[in-house]
Amino acid sequence: MDKFNNRETLKFSSFFSTFFDKTKEGKTYFSYRMKRWILVISIHLLFFLSFAIDIQVLEGTLSGSRFLGFHLIDIYTSMQLYLATFELPINVIIGTVTILIFYMLVGGRSYCSWVCPYGLLSEIGEKLNSILVEKKIIKERKFDHRIRHIFWGIFLILSFTSGYLVFETFNVVGILSRMITYGWSLAIVWVVIVFAFEVFYSRRAWCTYICPIGTTYGYIGKVSTLKIEWNDNCDHCMVCHDVCFENQVLEITKAKYDEQRIEKGITRKYITGADCTLCGRCIDVCHTDALSFDFRLKNLV
Repeated sequence: MDKFNNRETLKFSSFFSTFFDKTKEGKTYFSYRMKRWILVISIHLLFFLSFAIDIQVLEGTLSGSRFLGFHLIDIYTSMQLYLATFELPINVIIGTVTILIFYMLVGGRSYCSWVCPYGLLSEIGEKLNSILVEKKIIKERKFDHRIRHIFWGIFLILSFTSGYLVFETFNVVGILSRMITYGWSLAIVWVVIVFAFEVFYSRRAWCTYICPIGTTYGYIGKVSTLKIEWNDNCDHCMVCHDVCFENQVLEITKAKYDEQRIEKGITRKYITGADCTLCGRCIDVCHTDALSFDFRLKNLV
């Protein structure tokens, strides 16, 4: 991408161009999207190799794993398990607390962008959806993103009333993670259905409106120490809004808030919305360098 000379929106950028960015001087470097893809693929390659050739580095799946012998348990999985069985083994408690502390440091929903394998598929589907919308083959459809909180509660209630981890039956993240590690199953059909829904009906619908895993990490993200920071270099071009699938977190970039911001003397502000996945796409496309990552505890380190 050449954000200093082009509007790098979904419509005007090719998918593969978004893996590279350019400085003002024209030097090419890896974009945050490229870095995320490298990390997600590396994590799941370790899952695969740990099972396939027994290297024992990262064993299990995203629902529950061990990294160099240390337990790591998905928080929402633990919540379902407790409501279904009223028991939590000590290794599950340790693994859950470890994950909780980790994401309080690196940003709650960073899980969605930097770890989740379905996120990569969803980004491909997002581009296909934008092409179909542009060609007027389909309409752009958006819903109230707050519906995710209803799904979050529904799946917990189902675990409590059925004694079974109901969400894991539909969890495309878990299905993909197990498929990568242990081999494919017919459950992949459900992943294809969800992907097709996102391509032909609503952009990134699973991540935006349904997935309770992302919602859980979003709750943690409210207090996490790693944030996107906005500064008043912003010229309100709104390109960041176009590429962000949770763009309600970027309200500060709208020109209508300028007068209020100037009155209060605000020149810098953290993007504190729980829905931010810290994907860095807004940073990748910002031609004024008004957005950047910031570790809020850096002065204490």
